[in-house]
Parts: sequence; structure tokens; C-alpha cells
Amino acid sequence: MGTPIKDVTIPDSAPKTLLLQKHADYIAAYGAKKDDYEYIMTEYLRMNGIYWGLTAMSLAGQLDRMDKAEVLEFVKQCQQECGGISCSVGHDPHLLCTLSAVQILTLYGSLDTVNTDRVVDWVKSLQQEDGSFIGDKWGEVDTRFSFCAVACLSLLGKLNAINIDKAVDFVLSCMNFDGGFGCRPGSESHSGQIYCCVGMLAITGRLHHINADLLGWWLCERQLPSGGLNGRPEKLPDVCYSWWVLASLKIIGKLHWIDKDKLIQFILACQDEETGGFADRPGDMVDPFHTLFGVAGLSLLGDTTIHPVNPVFCMPEETIRKVGIQLDLL
Repeated sequence: MGTPIKDVTIPDSAPKTLLLQKHADYIAAYGAKKDDYEYIMTEYLRMNGIYWGLTAMSLAGQLDRMDKAEVLEFVKQCQQECGGISCSVGHDPHLLCTLSAVQILTLYGSLDTVNTDRVVDWVKSLQQEDGSFIGDKWGEVDTRFSFCAVACLSLLGKLNAINIDKAVDFVLSCMNFDGGFGCRPGSESHSGQIYCCVGMLAITGRLHHINADLLGWWLCERQLPSGGLNGRPEKLPDVCYSWWVLASLKIIGKLHWIDKDKLIQFILACQDEETGGFADRPGDMVDPFHTLFGVAGLSLLGDTTIHPVNPVFCMPEETIRKVGIQLDLL
């Protein structure tokens, strides 16, 4: 007898239709509760949280419900002397929140809110001799930061500010025998890292280096009997991987390789019918992170009540078109 597969059981009572209006109401109310324990305790994720919420609202066609002036003022206050942007006022800048900030400003067509030349100089300063990127002054190297750097510069129209060839070489050095990618050379393949590396190669026009059949097979093996997707073997399914895995499959032209109907059933089961929002798994607590990736995943799966999402930037396709970014997907 083999080891039982780690998975979840979807209860019969789970939601079977998309509650898009409830999700928009949940996100709209979330940022208004500034005294809530949950809101206060997530300060270190504030910029990312605003990006998750605004993008979910944008995909639902309800971005105008959010306080644009308040958001832009917050982003402006988070730009530091060095040019990088922090997750909250007074925090250290980091590439992860700098990308979120640039995405927020792009959604609003308001890049002039910050000094973009200084953002570009700061991102450029984080590239290392081997082409990799550190996330901040503390020096951690991770392929997530390679994606953040090129995505950021691409949205700003300044991709050539860095050494693209070296950046690509570093990401390719993190490719594994199974077709996947890890966070550094020799690290195990992981769905989140694969999304970052595949997205980075899509932005730089280097997707031809990927073995799409081998990688597509690894990604499809992430689907469990429940229909949900996991991040790596022997892990439970999670709604956020409905984004990382699906977006990667979309970029490499293999989205049709998974059971879409079963995945839709899993994602819908992770909704909270009372409060709105998506959880990681059916019956768990909802949050803005999983809400964005639940909505974005359903958009990739063809739900026409949601605006089409760009698989590389996790932003509305319409926004990416307006910026003028051309992506050559497989």
C-alpha cells in the first residue's frame, strides 16, 4: 500500500457558483477596518495587501469603489531616500513591495506619484555580479527578486537599465532536471518559484529556454483528486496555487493539460458565502491574498464575469495593453 495522498474533501454544502459581488464587498470593507487586530498585525504586508485588494477589485470591475487619493498618498509616503519603496511608512524598502507599489500606480495610471528614476536606479543597484538580485540591503538572493526586478522595470519602460543577459543566465542556472525552478541554483522546484522564473523569461523574451513539455507535466502533477493544486509533491492543495500553477501553464501554452472543471469546483468551494472572500482551502479563514488569486485563477479558467487577467503580471490585460507591454507567450 502506498502512502495516502495529502488532500482535502470538498463538503457537499460548499459554494458552487462565484459570489463576485460578495468578494468585492469584502475587499472594500477590509481596508476600512483600520482598528482591527488583523489589519494592524499585517502592517509589514501593507503595500502587497493593497495591491492584492485593488487588483481583485479591478478584475471585478469595481476599482472605483476604492479611495484612490488615499492609496496614492500612502504609496508616495513609502518611497525612501534610496528610491526603493517600503511596505509601510517608516519600514525598510524591499523589491517585493516596490513591485506592488509600481503595480498599484500602473493600475491607476499614476506612475508620476513617485520618483520613478530613483526607483529604476535602486532596482538596478540590487543586481549582483552573477546576474541575480537581492531583495534589499540585507542581501538575500532569490529568483522571486529576479522576477520583481524585471516586472518593475518593464512596467516603468526601463527594462534595459539592468544586464538582462546576466539576469536570464542566473534564472536558467536555477532550472532543475524536472523542468522546474527553485529559489537558487540547486534548490528544489516549487510552483511559486516556477511562476517567477517563467514570468521573468516571458518579460525578457527568453521563454525558448524552457522545456515546455517537461515543465508542463510537472505542473499538471500538482493537481490532486479534489481538483485543487499544490505547490510541490506531498503538500495540501491551496487556492493561491490556482494562480502560480495556472499562470505558468498559460504562459507556456499548456493550460488545457489540467482538469479545468475539477479545479473550478475546488476554487469555488473555498469561498465564504457569508463574509465573501476566498480561503486557502474549503472552510478556512478568508483573506485578501487568497481572494485575489481565487478570482484571478477563475479568470484564467475562462470565467467571463471577471475581467481577463494577464498571466505574467497578475493585473488586468487591459492595463498591460495600455502600458504597451508586448509579451510573446508560448
